[in-house]
Amino acid sequence: MKKIAIWALAAVTLMTSCDLDRFPYDKYSKDKIDADKVAAFDILLNGCYAKLKSASDVFHRTGEYPGDNICKDKPTTNPFGTYITYQHTVNNSQLSSTWNNAYNIISQTSDLMKMANEGESPEIDQKLGEAYYMRGLMYFYLCRVFGRPYYQEPEKNMGVPIVNGMPDDIANLQLPDRSSVKDTYAQAINDLKKAESLMTTYTSASYASKYAAQAMLAKIYMYMSGTFENPNTDYAKESLKYADDVINSGKFSLLSRTSFMRYNELAPDDASQTETIFAVKFISSDITSYTSAIGSMYATINEVGWGEIYASAKYLDILYETGRGNDAREAFIHPDYKLDDKGNKTRNFRFVANVVANGKVSGYTYKQCDVKVGSDGKLVAAVLDSKEYPLTLLDEASRKYSIVYEGTTYYGYDDYFMNTSQGHPKFFNYKCSMQEGVSHLYSPIISRLGEVYLIRAEANAKLGNYADALKDLNTVRERSIVNGGYQTLNASNAHQLIMKERQLELAFEADRGFDVYRVGDTMTRHYPGYHDGTIEFLATSPLVVQYIPKSEIDAYPGTLTQNP
Repeated sequence: MKKIAIWALAAVTLMTSCDLDRFPYDKYSKDKIDADKVAAFDILLNGCYAKLKSASDVFHRTGEYPGDNICKDKPTTNPFGTYITYQHTVNNSQLSSTWNNAYNIISQTSDLMKMANEGESPEIDQKLGEAYYMRGLMYFYLCRVFGRPYYQEPEKNMGVPIVNGMPDDIANLQLPDRSSVKDTYAQAINDLKKAESLMTTYTSASYASKYAAQAMLAKIYMYMSGTFENPNTDYAKESLKYADDVINSGKFSLLSRTSFMRYNELAPDDASQTETIFAVKFISSDITSYTSAIGSMYATINEVGWGEIYASAKYLDILYETGRGNDAREAFIHPDYKLDDKGNKTRNFRFVANVVANGKVSGYTYKQCDVKVGSDGKLVAAVLDSKEYPLTLLDEASRKYSIVYEGTTYYGYDDYFMNTSQGHPKFFNYKCSMQEGVSHLYSPIISRLGEVYLIRAEANAKLGNYADALKDLNTVRERSIVNGGYQTLNASNAHQLIMKERQLELAFEADRGFDVYRVGDTMTRHYPGYHDGTIEFLATSPLVVQYIPKSEIDAYPGTLTQNP
């Protein structure tokens, strides 16, 4: 049974495309492949791209849900709920899908590499390069989920098994245990460098290219460069080099502020799309049930979608820092305002208060209050439970006020009453929805130029090149906040400002759950949600990484060591 199960995991897997259904790989003789190798490669590569669709879904959830951009309204029976609560389990079907999808892609791309030799033709080299790109991407993504942050003894900590295709002797199959984090990253880097050297054609951001390989190499070396306080400068230099390659290629440009505010609406191969380097393209027919789409959890649009995961109070705070409506990234957040019979909103004051039990903070809750307004149009008091609480204006641009409630001073915002679920205002996120105007259609972003600028900023900061780092940081920031660039960047604030900008810019793109830990930060989620907001997770916590599913360990022909 073990051998059968692992064969299902690692063998060449047939994907859901019409061509693949007509011409499955096991029907391809060597003569047929040799007769039209480019066509054979096309069919099998399309299968790999198809499998990336399933992989991108589960990888999104492992990357975004453990982070602090989100607030889940209530418990869920879906296995991804454990990512939010950090209640890890060895019996998680979502993680089994993560593992299997990745290794299916690793296996099929590995077999593709055996079908042809480098140098046969530019077309074959391009397709080989795309296969190497996908294999390297999967090793990196797997290691982010199951392996510890790179700066923490990568030679000792375990990554994932390196299994590049199946051995000839299936009857006596024995596969290796997990390689180290260091060796897993090395495998990903070798694949991506090979991909970069082979690919010469750029079609669109829907397909892998040498630029996609360079962008991913810049990101991997950024992960390897460690913390801001104790960086590995050799890896920072490599990250800088590859970020330079992408930026200086001239192939991509940042979208304008106005265009970026509708970034979610643009397919990766849209003619006006200049920023995306590689994305896993979905079309409407790929989504058989919108309730299972990534964006479905983040919003209810046209009465479609679960709409149970909202932008967190923490994310909204940093989004509002420069004033309401000033940051272009606010365009992705759609508050679900409550309307009266005439379609009007009702002004209120909203803040987050502590929940106290036995003299200690045990959680957090939203308070939505009626308001009294002065003759100047500013708030004077909040009315809660028939009691008035004076309000003090803290910042006019963000409409931020302070309130003393039950002996504690809080801050909150002048806004409007919102629809809630379990007491949580529904701050819907559209970043993963509305591609081409279709509810919850979304092509998950793997690499885009905005992040590459932030990667280069981080690399330069870790190398002490603060002027260069500030320039790139502000290139991204000022695209969203007109004249909102940071004035200075130095050793005392680079860590905070660069990571804050990454959180603002890359929210809901499946990075935050890894970003916090890779630089040695602590995950703090002191805001409402069904998670326990009082618990903080250190980068050294065992809960930073996921368990390998027990089903995969049981099926594995050989030793597969579990995470502690």
